[in-house]
Amino acid sequence: MPNANLKHYLHLHFLVFIAGFTAILGELITVGAFKLVWFRMLIAAILMFIYIKATNKSLKINRALALKLSIAGAIIAAHWITFFEAINQSNVSITLAMFSSGAFFASLIEPLFFKRKILWFEILFGFIVIIGVFLITQGELKYINGILLGLASALFSTLFAVINGTLILKHKASVISLYEFISGVVCISICIAVFYKGFNAEFFQLSNSDWLYIGILASVCTAYAFIAAVEVMKYISPFTVILSYNLEPVYGILLALYFFPDKEEMSPQFYYGAIIVVSAVLLDAILKHRRKKKLQKTVL
Repeated sequence: MPNANLKHYLHLHFLVFIAGFTAILGELITVGAFKLVWFRMLIAAILMFIYIKATNKSLKINRALALKLSIAGAIIAAHWITFFEAINQSNVSITLAMFSSGAFFASLIEPLFFKRKILWFEILFGFIVIIGVFLITQGELKYINGILLGLASALFSTLFAVINGTLILKHKASVISLYEFISGVVCISICIAVFYKGFNAEFFQLSNSDWLYIGILASVCTAYAFIAAVEVMKYISPFTVILSYNLEPVYGILLALYFFPDKEEMSPQFYYGAIIVVSAVLLDAILKHRRKKKLQKTVL
């Protein structure tokens, strides 16, 4: 393997590692999910704006695109809020195991957006994912709130991925990410103003450790990760990137077991269910890749 290719593959897995480490930061940060995500998106938006200006990219967008980005920003905000709240209500392992079910939601949502038929193996793997989730639920019923929030997070993540996937084909990833982050901040601000105490001095008071962890989350795990993921796809096939990111729950659970061994030790049913869910996700990606290659050969 050429050194250049090895460098890009290592970079890809570093990005997957970062994605898994996001959940660890969520466990370490002590503030609530709404506050955490508000600061994350605001800091990430500022950093993304600096990057765009430094690279001389245009920030001009039309109204139709602005509306789509506003919707996408609200969805990614909802994904992150439910994700971190799932960690608060259960733990990292439960949340990441539920997050793996995103492939099942994708098999239902993608045909609606792209007007294609549901593939037989998508139904099969969707059923297998349900079995895996059922096993996890049976083994860890005390975490039912975290399980439901984790499933909601997976659904929002899938919706965002599908919508963002259509937008990123025609527009600069950094530019659309900036507007999505800004939209997310606005949506969360409205929720905080309406349903919570609003913005007061207490809202902006964070411990030194929370500032540090949120800073890492916003800079390394958000702004940098968004930019680098697009860059790495210039050198590595989308299939390899998608398959590698499907390993995020595996990386995250292993990290959680290392950092929080007492809190993250689960029942045997959890691990059986998690293995079933992750395996179904990986096999789904492999079969889709093979099907795509066969269709390309047929066309040629």
